Amino acid sequence: MMRVKYPRTPHLPWSSGVTRDDVRQGELSHFIGKQVIVTEKMDGENTTLYTDYMHARSIDGRFHPSRAWVKALQAQIGYQIPLGWRICGENLYAKHSIAYHALPSYFLAFSVWNDKNKCLSWQHSIRIFEQLGLCTPKALYNGIWCEHTIKNIAVDTRIQEGYVVRLADEFHYDEFAYAVAKWVRPNHVMTDTHWMHGEVIPNGLMEKQNG
Repeated sequence: MMRVKYPRTPHLPWSSGVTRDDVRQGELSHFIGKQVIVTEKMDGENTTLYTDYMHARSIDGRFHPSRAWVKALQAQIGYQIPLGWRICGENLYAKHSIAYHALPSYFLAFSVWNDKNKCLSWQHSIRIFEQLGLCTPKALYNGIWCEHTIKNIAVDTRIQEGYVVRLADEFHYDEFAYAVAKWVRPNHVMTDTHWMHGEVIPNGLMEKQNG
């Protein structure tokens, strides 16, 4: 079965956290007049789930203790993912640069891809996430593209990495660079040691309400 590496998300022109190796989005005309969804960018590890497999950004990456929880999740829900489809999201089990204390889940899903390598519309994706019991990153804006509004989305850079913009409609994998973009806080990585080489410190989950 085909395994697909998640593309690199280009930075918006006003993104503060661009580094020398990052991809930049210099042209925004493809967003004009289109409905977009803006969600909080989470500080975790990009992860893809299939019916019978899971991987981080590197398709053949080695096992790491921080991936055990999401691996168990894939084993639990994988049979409900159609053959050739995949679900992408953020594995937030381990603390990276930002410590989370009240996550709704250690895996937050943000896109569904079908067997034709198309990213489903946000509305369709949400229905599938609900069927699978998956949570999503917090939505910060849902409406027609407005550069002024999106530039002024409130982000607490002490505890939030940034935000991601995507077209609300479906799009093909080959159109990714013109359908998704991100804003990242300045100096996002604030530790000298890469999180994979240090102690695995679990993030915190939201307390469940009784009744």
